[in-house]
Amino acid sequence: MEKPVRKPILIVCGVLVLAAAAFLLFGRAGTPGDGSPEAGFARDMAAHHAQAVDMAFTIRDKRPAKEIGNLAFDIINTQANQRGMFLGWLQQWQLGQATDQKPMAWMSGHGHGGATAAPGTMPGMATPEELTKLKEAQGTQAEVLFLQLMIRHHEGGVQMAEGLLKLSDRSEVVSMAQKIVQGQSGEITLMTDLLRQRGAQPYPSILKPA
Repeated sequence: MEKPVRKPILIVCGVLVLAAAAFLLFGRAGTPGDGSPEAGFARDMAAHHAQAVDMAFTIRDKRPAKEIGNLAFDIINTQANQRGMFLGWLQQWQLGQATDQKPMAWMSGHGHGGATAAPGTMPGMATPEELTKLKEAQGTQAEVLFLQLMIRHHEGGVQMAEGLLKLSDRSEVVSMAQKIVQGQSGEITLMTDLLRQRGAQPYPSILKPA
């Protein structure tokens, strides 16, 4: 009576497990998989941008000073367009816009967390209470609050983009992350100056010192 041959079966099972893991990370034909940093970045940054656009519309509708209105217009256009690209990537990669994974899971073990954001949240996001306060504020008070919230929001976006740059070499995603770091860093400088003109200061920075 022949003994059962188990080793080949174990080898086949191991190969299947590795193949499944590779599919989650790399997807079809080399495209990012559902659990990849690229997919996580696209999903999270799309949600992050959506809040920035919402805050920009809120301040724009209050008819603020011209320089604040121009800034809000730029944020609406830039981040709405980028958000469309993130969602387009997910569609191109045949991945869903929603996932069971918690926000920022793609950066787990790669420097996310600590004082910059609570576990499972995206850095720099305004709370519902802060959004309500912004909607209720008027005049210079609204301008100051918008600038403070948006500076912190941009710092979170920069942190997320810098995190992606450490994890990915996919050209279109890397290029977008670099644009976000450069563009939002420049707007942080502008908004900090606009705050000073109004006798105010930004919230404590959530970015780690270089």
